[in-house]
Amino acid sequence: MVLRFVPRLLLCLLVLVVGCSATDSGSGWADGPATVRVSQLPAEARQTLALIDNGGPFPYARDGIVFGNFEGLLPKQKRGYYHEYTVPTPGSRDRGARRIVTGQGGEIYYTDDHYNTFRAVLR
Repeated sequence: MVLRFVPRLLLCLLVLVVGCSATDSGSGWADGPATVRVSQLPAEARQTLALIDNGGPFPYARDGIVFGNFEGLLPKQKRGYYHEYTVPTPGSRDRGARRIVTGQGGEIYYTDDHYNTFRAVLR
């Protein structure tokens, strides 16, 4: 009786595996998190990106420090792979909650809630 259900079970597993593989869009860095285009970022974030592209100078002493990814929301990499930069928040008396995080492979991520969520920045 059990043998009767084995082919059905194997078929279901095959469908599940093939279905999951078909929806996997690859290993690109922007596949996991939500995305945002540069043009959709706040003006301050676009200005910070321009500073990053030009190598500075940066307005905050902590700009360019290693981002530890302790939240584990970005793809796992060795320590030192990611660096963070402040995106000024109008009206904030401190650095605010907005950041751009860059990866050594050219990845760019934006958070406006101090690392609770990230969006991959598409150029």
